[in-house]
Amino acid sequence: MATETLDTARVEQFASDLRGTVIRPGDTEYDDARAVWNGVIDRYPAVIARCRGVADVRTALALANEADLPVSVRGGGHNVAGSAVCDDGLVVDCSEMTAVSVDPDARTVWVQAGATWADVDHETQAFGLATPGGVVSDTGVAGLTLGGGIGHLRCRYGLSCDNLRSAELVTADGDVVTASETENPDLFWGLRGGGGDVGVVTAFEFDCHPVGPEVATCLVFYPATELERILGEYREWVAAGHDDVSTLVFAGELPEEELFDGDAVHRQKFAIMGAYAGSPEDGEQALAPLRELGDPLADVSGRMPYAEFQTLLDEDYPDGMRYYWKSLYLDSLSDEAIARVAHWAEAAPSPLSTVDVWELGGAIADVDPDESAFPGRDARFLLGIEANWEDPAADDANVAWVRDCFADMRRFSDGSVYLNFPGFREDGDELREGTFGPAYERLVALKDEYDPTDLFGASGTATLSESTRADSGPQEQ
Repeated sequence: MATETLDTARVEQFASDLRGTVIRPGDTEYDDARAVWNGVIDRYPAVIARCRGVADVRTALALANEADLPVSVRGGGHNVAGSAVCDDGLVVDCSEMTAVSVDPDARTVWVQAGATWADVDHETQAFGLATPGGVVSDTGVAGLTLGGGIGHLRCRYGLSCDNLRSAELVTADGDVVTASETENPDLFWGLRGGGGDVGVVTAFEFDCHPVGPEVATCLVFYPATELERILGEYREWVAAGHDDVSTLVFAGELPEEELFDGDAVHRQKFAIMGAYAGSPEDGEQALAPLRELGDPLADVSGRMPYAEFQTLLDEDYPDGMRYYWKSLYLDSLSDEAIARVAHWAEAAPSPLSTVDVWELGGAIADVDPDESAFPGRDARFLLGIEANWEDPAADDANVAWVRDCFADMRRFSDGSVYLNFPGFREDGDELREGTFGPAYERLVALKDEYDPTDLFGASGTATLSESTRADSGPQEQ
C-alpha cells in the first residue's frame, strides 16, 4: 500500500486549491483511479490529483516539490508500461482534460492531454480531416505522440510526432512554456519521440490532412502454413513502394469466432491490415494485390468510414486485460527473420498474443533524423511482440515468451526499440541509451535543464508490479 507521507492538513489544503479532485488511499474512488488499461500494473500512489486544467497541474507539481514526491503523469492511461501511475508518489491525472478544437481553414487541431484518438477523430472527421494517430482508438494522444506515434496513416503523412506543430508544457518548477520550431526548439525536438519525461504536456497542436470520410481498407486472413511464402511476396510488394498505403501484419491464433468456423477458429493464422490515404477508388486498386497472395481464410476488406477503421482493433485490447509488449526495428525482413516470426507466433502461450510486422518508410523516412528525437527513421520494418492474456497465473510464461522472442530476434536489428512498446521499461536508461544513440546525450541535457531533480522520473522508467519482478526468462543484453 502507499506510504502515508503527507500531512492530512496539507492534503486538505491541496484539495481546496484544486478545481479537480484529490484521491488518496482509503477513498472510495482510489482503486478505480489507480487502475490503468494494463491489468498487470498494480501500483499504489500516495495521492492522485485529477486535474481539470493547467492551473491544477501547477498546483499538483507544487505539492510534489514541497513533499518530495515522485510524479507520474496520466493521459489516456493506455501505455503498456503502465507509467501513468507510480508507487508512493503523486499522479498528475489529466484524463478529464479531453477538449479537442479543429481549425478547418488552417487544417490544425488542438488537443488536451487526456484526449484519446477517438476524441480527435470524432472532431476532425467532421471536416474531412485527420492527423496520424495509432491503431486503437482509445489510446491516449499524449503518450502515443511523445513516444513517436505509429498509426494507419504513417507512410503517407508520417508519425503523430511528425505532425506536431506545438505543445504546451508545465515544467518541474511550475513554469508554463510553449515548444515549437520557433519557441524552445530544443524542447520541441525532444518531445517529438523522446518520451516526454521532462514535464507535463497539457496540450498539443497538430497538422491535419484530408482523409476520408470513407477510405479503402484491407483486412485479409491467411493460414499460418502460408506465412513464409506470403511474407516473402509481401516484402517484395513493400519494396516496390506504395507510400499511400500503410500496412501491418500480425500472426498468431487470432481466435475471431465471428470470422471463422469450427477448427479454423483455433488454428494458427496471420492477417494483413492496411488503409489507403487517398481516394477509395485508387485505394481499392492499390490494396488488391494484398488480397490475392493466396487463398484467404477470411477477407473483410472494403470501403468504410475512416473513424470506423480506427476502431477495428479496439475490442482486441480491452481495459484490464494483461499485456507485455516489446519491439525491435528490423534491418530487413529476411527469409530467416520471417521463419523466426512464424516460430514465435506458434510458440506463444496465449491464443490472444501476436507477433507483428509493421511497414515503415515513406513519410517517416522523409524526416531528417536530426529534426526530432524519434529513432528508427531508416528502418523498413518494426517487429512488435505482443503478449496479451487474461490469467494472472500465466504472467511468468507470457513475459518469458516475449523476452525469449526479443532475444532471438535481436540478430535482425541494431537493438533499438519503439518507445511505446518497451516492456515495462525495466531496462531504464540502458534501453533509452541503446535506442537513441548519439541523440541520448541531447535528451539528457534537456532533462537536466527542465527537470534537474528528476521529479518526473516515475514517468520515464516504470517499475514492475510484484507479479513480474522476478526473472521469468532471459533478460535483454
